[in-house]
Amino acid sequence: MPRRGPGHGPMPGEKAKDFKGTMKKLMGYMGKYKIALLFVVIFAIGSTVFNIIGPKILGKATTEIFTGLVGKISGGSGIDFAKIGRILATLLCLYLCSAFFSFIQGYIMTGVSQKLTYRMRREISEKISRLPMNYFDKLTHGESLSRITNDVDTLSMSLNQSATQVITSVTTIIGVLIMMLSISPLMTVIALLILPVSMGLISVIVKRSQKFFKSQQRYLGHVNGQVEEVYGGHSIVKAFNKEEDVIEAFDRDNEILYQSAWKSQFLSGMMMPIMQFVGNLGYVAVVILGGYLAIKKTIEVGDIQSFIQYVRSFTQPIQQVAQVANMLQSTAAASERVFEFLEEPEEDQTVPDAVALEGLEGRVEFDHVHFGYNPDHIIINDFSAKVEPGQKIAIVGPTGAGKTTMVKLLMRFYDVNSGAIKVDGHDIRDFNRSELRQMFGMVLQDTWLFKGSIEDNIRYGKLDATHEEVVEAAKAAHVHRFVQTLPGGYSMELNEEASNVSQGQKQLLTIARAILADPKILILDEATSSVDTRTEVRIQKAMDNLMRGRTSFIIAHRLSTIRDADLILVMKDGDIVEQGTHEELLARNGFYEDLYNSQFERSA
Repeated sequence: MPRRGPGHGPMPGEKAKDFKGTMKKLMGYMGKYKIALLFVVIFAIGSTVFNIIGPKILGKATTEIFTGLVGKISGGSGIDFAKIGRILATLLCLYLCSAFFSFIQGYIMTGVSQKLTYRMRREISEKISRLPMNYFDKLTHGESLSRITNDVDTLSMSLNQSATQVITSVTTIIGVLIMMLSISPLMTVIALLILPVSMGLISVIVKRSQKFFKSQQRYLGHVNGQVEEVYGGHSIVKAFNKEEDVIEAFDRDNEILYQSAWKSQFLSGMMMPIMQFVGNLGYVAVVILGGYLAIKKTIEVGDIQSFIQYVRSFTQPIQQVAQVANMLQSTAAASERVFEFLEEPEEDQTVPDAVALEGLEGRVEFDHVHFGYNPDHIIINDFSAKVEPGQKIAIVGPTGAGKTTMVKLLMRFYDVNSGAIKVDGHDIRDFNRSELRQMFGMVLQDTWLFKGSIEDNIRYGKLDATHEEVVEAAKAAHVHRFVQTLPGGYSMELNEEASNVSQGQKQLLTIARAILADPKILILDEATSSVDTRTEVRIQKAMDNLMRGRTSFIIAHRLSTIRDADLILVMKDGDIVEQGTHEELLARNGFYEDLYNSQFERSA
């Protein structure tokens, strides 16, 4: 069974194609919040500075205790608890100020990151409606969703963490180094010699673990994709007795995922013990040297304690800087994908001096239309037809003939490569897209209903419609009696995929929605394909009333449903090969007659 991994955000370790350019764009994008970010920097530095001074003052308390004990042994007054109390009170104030500053900067930074996330999601959502349809032809749904979910979340989380960590880590490294040098330059040199050893060991582990992390993410996508696919098509799997094959494929990928995850987690888990081991060797060296210097009266005993705390504080921000560097790569990769999406070329929504809709009758003309989804592969060749207001036009032909494509061109989901489509003599490219689409009502073979009440779904085509208008539309679509039998009637909530009603009932609801919209031009793409023959007859009668006085385009495979059409366009390989009424086309003994008779042969 083929596997399709769902859309994912950037993997750990994934790099942006243009790191500098993307980060520059991100900084420009964040310029709106520069005052808030300035306060984040000030409070983060303040919090870190207060935290750094703490061990130095604590060392003074230790020195005071040591001096008091030694003095008491020598016959002195002993420990000065009042002085120690004042030192500890000062220390408490410093740590409270540090915690307060840290809280404030965290609060501000969280607000900035969430505002940024909100703004990006809104811009992406608005962008989606302005993108041409061909953009989504080259991008999977999962990939599009990934931009608005995974990538924006990755950007928000990494930005929130990395921005603060960069400030605090750099400040801590500089501040701690200054404090260590102020205590003992010689001990500082010994402590710094440990760093290259630990960094070298970590770099070896990172290089080994990186390939396993990538493999883990890749096969996590495979496993998720397979579970999603099998869950969505479990009835098909059961119908073809493919349970064992599915389990076998899952076990194969799951085993690779297990091995990759185990190795990556084991290797990454080794980093901390190695760092601690090397760090402990450093502490031993510092303590020995510090004891020697204390004996020589070069430093005080409390300075040794302070220095050990500073050594611990010095290694931690270095690790954080390494983590932030990796996090910034994820930030840049996510930002790049979001900015690529936001910078995609948009289709023109409005045109200067656009044609107004008032007074239009619904006359449609296809004037030598040529079109291909790929410009190098034209599928509609020299399509020409004239449709008078109020006519019922049927478009028939084998699969792939170009029937649905013609409707997409009429709605301006795509623009023609050459030629023109005109409404009342005006090229549809001279209309604003949104106004043009107000003229059309559509019922497609792929029904689309959203999570919400039945009444809201019918009202979707006319949001200001009253309940009575909704009921009338439902009656015209022969769906009223069915709705009355449901718990809650028109207030019944459809679930996420509207699977709590049948496919035929969903089709009836979409027809009711089109009836309520009351458009000038109707497009029915296999509108009755999901209903039984008896219901189809009733819907046809309702449609006849609805289509009276309106231009209607009907795409149909069951040719028996369009015998009363004013004009039938017969398409084959992107061209109109025949056109006329049902009787005229049968009399020609051509392609239409073959299509019509073949349906009855199959049914017989």
